[in-house]
Amino acid sequence: MWVFFSTAVGISLFSHLSYGDYTISDNILNFADFILVVAVSIAILIWGDQSTRFNKFDLFCLAAVGMIVLFWAVSQNHVITNIAVQSIMVISYIPVIKRMVSMKQNTEAFSVWIALMLAPILSLFVIKGLLAYLYTVRALICTATLLILMLRIEYLNKLKVKNQFQ
Repeated sequence: MWVFFSTAVGISLFSHLSYGDYTISDNILNFADFILVVAVSIAILIWGDQSTRFNKFDLFCLAAVGMIVLFWAVSQNHVITNIAVQSIMVISYIPVIKRMVSMKQNTEAFSVWIALMLAPILSLFVIKGLLAYLYTVRALICTATLLILMLRIEYLNKLKVKNQFQ
């Protein structure tokens, strides 16, 4: 999933840079995400185990990103390319959400996701351009949704424990 996410985040960044007279600092969140996901991808490729290998969902997302790249190469439409990649990045949250809902357990660290939500909030003050704004809002909505789900699961599990002792 991280290799796919690296590709998608990279396409998002480069389609934004190609759309207008923008610099990396105009979409700093996208740039920081790109550095982060590439570093994680490299670490997983080097030290990952069997659980980090591509599954069918990862391959589907990677194929979708490949089709988006092909569309971009042919059309040179940076806006539609960027929006399509943002859509794929939203879809990429499904495995995490599915795992937490099916296990009825929070499998994620609050500190990490709170930091991942603070980054887009802070970047709203420095970004420039429609595509940077879309990237930031998408990141904010996705991380906020995941944090709400995490809180809900924690709350329900505490209620369950409390009810067992009554």
